[in-house]
Amino acid sequence: MNASAMFRALCSVGFLARFSYALARNPVLPLFAVFLGAGPEAVGLAVGISTVTGIFFKLPAGALSDVIGRRRTMLAGLCFFALAPFAYLVVDDYAQLVAVRFVHGFATAVYGPVVMAVVADMAGARKGEMLGWFSSVGIIGTLAGAPVGGLALSLLGGEAGGSPVAFRVVYGVVAATGLAALALGWRVLRDGAENAPSATSGGFRVRLGHFSSGIREVASDRRVVAVSAMEGVQNMSMGALEAFLPVYAVTVAGLAPLQAGLLWAVQVVTTLLAKPLLGRASDARGMLGRRGLIVAGVAACAVPFAAVPHLTGFWPLAGACLVFGFGEALVTSSSAAMVADLCRSRHYGTAMGVFGTIFDVGHASGPLLGGLLVGALGYGPAFAIIAGVLLCSVPWFLTVMRGCDSAGTLCGQE
Repeated sequence: MNASAMFRALCSVGFLARFSYALARNPVLPLFAVFLGAGPEAVGLAVGISTVTGIFFKLPAGALSDVIGRRRTMLAGLCFFALAPFAYLVVDDYAQLVAVRFVHGFATAVYGPVVMAVVADMAGARKGEMLGWFSSVGIIGTLAGAPVGGLALSLLGGEAGGSPVAFRVVYGVVAATGLAALALGWRVLRDGAENAPSATSGGFRVRLGHFSSGIREVASDRRVVAVSAMEGVQNMSMGALEAFLPVYAVTVAGLAPLQAGLLWAVQVVTTLLAKPLLGRASDARGMLGRRGLIVAGVAACAVPFAAVPHLTGFWPLAGACLVFGFGEALVTSSSAAMVADLCRSRHYGTAMGVFGTIFDVGHASGPLLGGLLVGALGYGPAFAIIAGVLLCSVPWFLTVMRGCDSAGTLCGQE
């Protein structure tokens, strides 16, 4: 299988995996938790516990792929997509649901950084563009999963928001889609075995040494951490906006729930469409270009984010979401590619593990920080403080990246 065919096939696997995961999560999961008797705080835990899995296990999973090989680790991640959903079929209390969600979180924790490393391996000088395309396909899968899950519950559960049969049918579809992702992934990785990086040779001690040294080498590179932190800070603002824009739009701006949903769609679709094109632009401009796009993207997120509490109409808020979505695309189209640029190819998995861990920390902290600030200060000051954090991260990032020229001064290269 040539590189182009393998990339298209990996995109198909990514679509199926992300569709399956989104179908299990939104809006089915919160409604399932409520059906099992959970209150608001417990619903939040059930939704967020899978992100905790990613925080703790993305880095080890990425580093492990550098040692035992990408194919084995990616297939392990796809096994969680395929097999974990079957556990939902026997859940009958809240504690079981939380446990299953934690285990299901291994799907993205293991698969996420490893598949990005696989794409980086085959991308060569086109890392920004190919990672952008792959991410956009995953976003499409995520977007498709949520309405399908909501429609299924509406058709099977009626106005009650769900029933035992409805939830089992939906999670049966989740399992079937996860199995399809595993089957296609196994075929893709089998046919592309000749192009895959080889695993580290040697016994257990040798492999453990490579595992530990890879984590130390990547995690100790301040530039890798700095680029990942910019993605994490941007993702913190996205998490806060995702959590509180709908509430603000309905309770303060007086918009209908449908309009609040459309605001989120404007942001996501803008990011989806812009990422591949901006990824190509970052490839063409080299390391300095990626750095500049990240800085511009953070600024483009901070300004509309701070402006949201001062806007009340649908169209002004939609304009702010459009600019925010474009800023998000500027950051995300360059950050993962720049992390790959900064590391030796044999450590791509570890690098993407560091990147994914910081990404998840940002995603988890955004709603929490936003909730504390909004509750204590109100929307205007809260959004201004988060926007200030975004802007203050720029000079620190530029200071850390000083001396990284357009040709690339790669970490750990000999």
